[in-house]
Amino acid sequence: MKFNHLTPQEKSIIENKSTERPFTGEYDNFYKPGMYVCRRCNNPLYSAKAKFDAGCGWPAFDDHFPGSVKEITDMNETRTEIQCTKCGGHLGHIFKGEGFTKKNVRECVNSLSIKFVPDEKIESL
Repeated sequence: MKFNHLTPQEKSIIENKSTERPFTGEYDNFYKPGMYVCRRCNNPLYSAKAKFDAGCGWPAFDDHFPGSVKEITDMNETRTEIQCTKCGGHLGHIFKGEGFTKKNVRECVNSLSIKFVPDEKIESL
């Protein structure tokens, strides 16, 4: 599998499972039509329609494309990590039962783990 070139900060998050500081990511307060793909492998992950403002400091989504994200319970079983199913890259964590949306799910994602693709460029993927 061929991966995109990553900066050291992107590698730290995607490969080493670190987290960017809250309210610093480029997609935290970003709302345009399109979709978000894995920054490492371009796997389509989220529609922009699933993004919502959770006020948590990271992009939040209440749904992902079928089969695009896998859940892994952290070793201490306090949180559930989400990863890209195609490359295994770390995206963030999923939280359930908070009541932010009707789906009652918040996928809290690092901006550096994803890349936005505007509607007009989706066909070129």
